[in-house]
Amino acid sequence: MENDITEETEEKETMTAQEAEEFLNEMRKVFSIVRILDQKNFERDENHLNEHGAFTCQCYEFWKKNRFCENCISMKTFRDKKQRSKLEFLDSTIYQVISHYVEVDGEPCVIELISQLDEDALVDNDGRMHLLKKLTGYNKELYTDALTRTYNRRYYEDRLKKTKEAAGVAMIDLDDFKMYNDTYGHRAGDKVLDAVVKVIRKCIRKSDILVRYGGDEFLLILKDIGEADFVQKLHTIQEEIHQTRIQEYEKIRLSVSIGGVRMKEETLEEAVNRADHFMYQAKIQKNMVVTEERKFQNPGEEKAENPQNPKKSKSHRVMIVDDSEMNRLLLREMLGQELEILEVENGEECLEQLQRYGTDISLVLLDIVMPLKNGFEVLEEMAKNHWIEEIPVIMISSEDSAATIRRAYELGVADYISRPFDAQVVYRRVMNTIKLYARQRRLVDLVTDQLYEKEKNNRMMIAILSEIVEFRSGESGPHVLYINMLTKWLLEELVHRTEQYPLSWTDRLRICTAASLHDIGKIGIPESILNKQEKLTTEEFEEMKKHTLIGASILKNLGMYQEEPLLKTAYQICRWHHERYDGKGYPDGLKGEEIPIAAQIVSLADTYNALVNDRAYRKAYSHETALKMILDGERGSFNPILLECLKSIHTKIRQEYEKTALGRKKASFLKDNRKTKEFFLQTIAKESEDF
Repeated sequence: MENDITEETEEKETMTAQEAEEFLNEMRKVFSIVRILDQKNFERDENHLNEHGAFTCQCYEFWKKNRFCENCISMKTFRDKKQRSKLEFLDSTIYQVISHYVEVDGEPCVIELISQLDEDALVDNDGRMHLLKKLTGYNKELYTDALTRTYNRRYYEDRLKKTKEAAGVAMIDLDDFKMYNDTYGHRAGDKVLDAVVKVIRKCIRKSDILVRYGGDEFLLILKDIGEADFVQKLHTIQEEIHQTRIQEYEKIRLSVSIGGVRMKEETLEEAVNRADHFMYQAKIQKNMVVTEERKFQNPGEEKAENPQNPKKSKSHRVMIVDDSEMNRLLLREMLGQELEILEVENGEECLEQLQRYGTDISLVLLDIVMPLKNGFEVLEEMAKNHWIEEIPVIMISSEDSAATIRRAYELGVADYISRPFDAQVVYRRVMNTIKLYARQRRLVDLVTDQLYEKEKNNRMMIAILSEIVEFRSGESGPHVLYINMLTKWLLEELVHRTEQYPLSWTDRLRICTAASLHDIGKIGIPESILNKQEKLTTEEFEEMKKHTLIGASILKNLGMYQEEPLLKTAYQICRWHHERYDGKGYPDGLKGEEIPIAAQIVSLADTYNALVNDRAYRKAYSHETALKMILDGERGSFNPILLECLKSIHTKIRQEYEKTALGRKKASFLKDNRKTKEFFLQTIAKESEDF
């Protein structure tokens, strides 16, 4: 006797092979039979069905009795991807069979779980699966990092650190990650982490394990990999990350410091500690790979010292660019005792290394006459890419005419040394130049850090003030964040689309910051109007419109800051972000380009955000409806160029809002269902005690 129950599956479940193996091991603690069936199993069943009119023995009692099955729920589950359970009666014993569809490493499979019902409490299929995950401790979400979707530190602590197996182990640390967060905000930091994880995943196999070990540290475990392949893989990851660019944050240049070891009859925890030592050696120079086998960037270079007793590392890297091997040898002998030397023999290779290492090169010694690209062409490329501003160049050449030397200095060289030269003079001039630029960099870093801190504090204070205004008006903090985000995207698209508005990066940052204050005048509007649940009357709306003048008045009263660019921009936005391009806005009825571009952009961002969010008197419109209403002029008149910008970026906007809306729904769902789950588990526990 059989009873087949089919349940709809809302979304397919995916697992890696390792996750599937762990899941099966946990299920075996509860079920009598646990199996995973793939395409090959069911192809064999199809052939048997065609010959004998019945499936082979997937179900437990038929498998046990070597009989055919006419109602194989696993075959049905494999076909339509719908979860099923079935009661099977064999003699006096009742079995419950659960067939669960899952994709393992992209391949369709069915997990079959079988148990005797006289040994377990009868629970519905979905409830049983949730309960088992609670009881066995297996929970995929518990071990998944919410941002990167890699394994998290808890997974390492619970499942990995005591394991012993043949594997390569690497610690990967993002260079300057805190600076990205402090300078560009946490959204940029999240994008950096996401980009790095995508690069690493592209470079590794499905069987390898990636763990977010800390905020900006990742643990990578490469199973069953040889020494040469392991080192090469780490270099590939390091180089791919360094070449990656972050959309919207073009100024960010990614790099990672990597320490790697291969496990030697030890636990993973011990190997991680050793890899961590090498990772910190790599951070001395940054953008480096340090392993037991190879210390520096290029495979084949010298071995690393013992991490327990490291020698003093060479603190500066100098690149010698000369097609003469003898000249390179002489310079290497002069400088190699205290400096790390990188040698190249032509101008093109020099530019490749500058692209790869960036400011990790402390100085370039450059010849003029070389194949492919000569020294002057190299200098022109360095100036074009702004490398010459941060990487000093000393020209060393036998060309000593006044015109040649003058041209070299005009192209930005820090010094010029004519051959033949004195070794001590070359050494001293090289070291002096390196020290001079090192001091300059430290000074720039110090000033930059102070500016970053000041800018961060300014933005924080503005965010606090805008949050107070939004709180009073019944709107949420994300309202301000979305206005900033939309303003930023519209500005970026505008400067790419037209040169009509010459807005520098600093101008755009100032507009985004000032946008947070666009509704500051609402602090002077009566709360009865701000939070009214119905649509405003004509008189009430006239009162509400005064918030533009109130906000402008507040800013105008800050007399001592009137000449500050930020205050001027904030004033424009506060007063005129409700003006319309056709002159029908308020408070001053400005028309067309009479309206400052900052106010025009914030106006469009504010209008879109208002449409896609709930209001007391109406529900939110969909992205498509809001976009159509704006483009059709139903919500006022806007600059045609800005409407083109909005159309161009609307897909990105929709994805961001949908992602946020999904997050809010998920958070609400989890909150609403927490008590239900707790009640369910308590009920099961109580029934077990009573039984």
